[in-house]
Amino acid sequence: MKANSRLHLSSVAAVALAALLSSSCAEQRIVPVPVPTPTPTPTPRPIVRPQVDWRAAPITPGDWRWGMEGGQSVARFAGDMLALRCNTAKRTVTLSRAGTASGEVPMTVITQNVTRPLLGIAQRGSPPSIAVTFGANDPLLDAMAFSRGRFAVETAGLPTLYVPSWPEVSRIIEDCR
Repeated sequence: MKANSRLHLSSVAAVALAALLSSSCAEQRIVPVPVPTPTPTPTPRPIVRPQVDWRAAPITPGDWRWGMEGGQSVARFAGDMLALRCNTAKRTVTLSRAGTASGEVPMTVITQNVTRPLLGIAQRGSPPSIAVTFGANDPLLDAMAFSRGRFAVETAGLPTLYVPSWPEVSRIIEDCR
């Protein structure tokens, strides 16, 4: 009976130990660490365009003019309707289109080989404009320069510009590289 008593005492001790451990575990609450949710980056929404072949549309009236302004190489089409500006210090090219807006505005640049939706940013100034800035080596700039005579700039709420890809476009790109 002694062996049986020891077995009984060991069983009682094991049950007591298990109860003690489970009660101490029950008192501890596991609080999950909140996982930060990433802020979504807005993606440009495509502009709904009519079924017109942009290559057959008439060129927007106007000419390109190139010049140096404030130490920057600038090409302007039809006065201030469209401009390309090279910031040599930052090695960026800014495409700006005359027009008023607030905040971000969907834009699309269409070339012979590339169609890229973008988000333009409203710029205060005289005249007000909507602008997008590219790194000087962005392939879209080359696509604009070599787009078989023209490229298009669509901006939500404004008429589409059908712009000739004259040497002034290439000049701005080369000045920035």
